[in-house]
Parts: sequence; C-alpha cells; structure tokens
Amino acid sequence: MQSSGTALRVVHEPVPGFDLAAAENAAGDFLRALGISLDSESLRGTPGRMARAYAELFTPRAFDLTTFPNDEGYDELVLARGIPVRSVCEHHLLPFIGVAHVGYLPGERILGLSKLARVVEHFACRPQVQERLTKQIAGWLGDQLSPKGVGVVIEAEHTCMTLRGVQATGSSTVTSTLMGTLREDARSRQEFFSLTGVNA
Repeated sequence: MQSSGTALRVVHEPVPGFDLAAAENAAGDFLRALGISLDSESLRGTPGRMARAYAELFTPRAFDLTTFPNDEGYDELVLARGIPVRSVCEHHLLPFIGVAHVGYLPGERILGLSKLARVVEHFACRPQVQERLTKQIAGWLGDQLSPKGVGVVIEAEHTCMTLRGVQATGSSTVTSTLMGTLREDARSRQEFFSLTGVNA
C-alpha cells in the first residue's frame, strides 16, 4: 500500500529486442507468403503500417496510479462500468474488443477513477487471453490498494471466433474475477453483478 501523497508510476516494459524495421520486413514476407502482391501503390506501405499498428496495440501508455486517503471511511462499492477494452488474442493475433466493469470496496485508500481505465489498458496492451486479463486486473488492484474486495467483469467479442473458424457472429464472451468480500459475501457479490448488468 502506498503512503500518503505518493503515486506509483506504471510503465510497461518494452519488449526486449523490439525492432520496428524487422517487424516491417517480416510483415512483408508474411503477406507475400499468403500470395498478396505488394506492388500496387495502396499495398506498398502495408507492411510498415502493420508493424506500427501492432506496435501500438502492444504498447500501453505510462500513467501514475494516484491514490488518496479514504478520510471519510467510504465503505460502499466503487464501480466503473463500460470501460473500453481492446486486446489481441494470443492464439491468432486477432483483436478482441469489448468492455470491462471494474469495482472495489475501499480500504484505507481510494483510487483516482480514471486510473481504473488505465489499469485495464495496461494489461490489455499485449497478446492476451480474456481469462488471464480479468485476473490480472483484479489481482493488481488488490495488491496496490489492499481493498476489502475487488470485482472485474469483461464482456468481449473475439474476432478469432466471429471472423474465422466457427464464425459465430454476434457472440460474446464474459469472464469475471471476484476477490475478498465481493467473493465471500453473497449480498455484496449480487450487488456487484447487479450494478454491472451481468446476471450472476
């Protein structure tokens, strides 16, 4: 737990050996191996655009995790609903997109509300599976805030499932992680799921 008046600087470590030029060359080889000619003016720059796009998807913005003393002793649920989530499935490197609902029962400190969205982005900006992403967000908030409880629900559409393979257009995947009171107390758990709009 942080001491009063301090903020934790959160910086995603760069991938070792990150090389945008090599990524561009590899993207060109990949497209040509699939029979896509890069001779036209509109496709000539595509390998570079691919490399930069994936670099952007895998690089979250640094932020300060700002917390404040819970001087008023607030002990009810704090919930941010509908936080946009975009990540990339680590099995096919295709995007999955949706929303996260993130809540916690405060302990001694409360969190700047915008930081809930920053934490979601921090863990989403890498090849992921939704189950792990859900647990990472909850676990990290638990570690940093020492709250009485944490709840995270993610609802997302996986293009690896809707655009290819089974092509289950319109399907979504819901995952949840509950910790502390939100896991152990049935009424608190029900309140959390009711406020997120998810049927428990």
